[in-house]
Amino acid sequence: MKRCAVFIMLFVLLGQVCSPAGAAGVTVLREKKVREAITAYIMEKTDGSGLEIKIRKIGYSGDMPLPAGKVSYEFVAPRQWEGWGRTNLGLIVRVDESVVRNMSVPVEVEALAEMVVALRPLARGEIIADGDVALQKRDLSAISGKVAFDPAAVVGKVVRINIRGNSPVRSDFLEKVPIIKYGQMVTIVAEDGSLRVTAAGRAKGAAAEGDLVMVQNLSSKKDVQGRVVDSGTVVVEF
Repeated sequence: MKRCAVFIMLFVLLGQVCSPAGAAGVTVLREKKVREAITAYIMEKTDGSGLEIKIRKIGYSGDMPLPAGKVSYEFVAPRQWEGWGRTNLGLIVRVDESVVRNMSVPVEVEALAEMVVALRPLARGEIIADGDVALQKRDLSAISGKVAFDPAAVVGKVVRINIRGNSPVRSDFLEKVPIIKYGQMVTIVAEDGSLRVTAAGRAKGAAAEGDLVMVQNLSSKKDVQGRVVDSGTVVVEF
């Protein structure tokens, strides 16, 4: 639906982008109108993203002489391009349905979003506190990785990889605080409806609440995998 809307918009502009150049049988595709159409294409593509879009560069200049006839054109973006960052848009110009120009137009688009930013350097092993992070607007196109957008999703977690001060916090640089340590004694619980069986066990790894961990049943000496429910309980499936 968006693609159709963009093309309809472009064709509506056609009556405005071309004007006589003075020579017989020649029309001119005006730079101003092409740049306006590129801007409209980008804004249409990013509509609904929730981002603050700013076009920093459109690498197109000059009026374009064309043969006389019905002029139309379209833009083609790389498949993986989301509408922000740097890319080259394909500009295809047709006269009477025949392609007369096929060119590349460099564009650079800034996409501002509120994201979690470290207010100071955060070292590996630190637990993030409320005062360590804040929401700030940053350019999403200049950041790689899984950026955190909710402070509540990072506060209380452990830093897994050092995070520089004044930089966005990546969620994949964090991990939950382990509540079970390697070698710790735990209660292994197996439930099936009304049947509940417990056994003493030993954790064979560190794990946070909700994580899977291997535990050894001290009676059978068998290793089983279970899910951590609290600081001393691991639930396994029958």
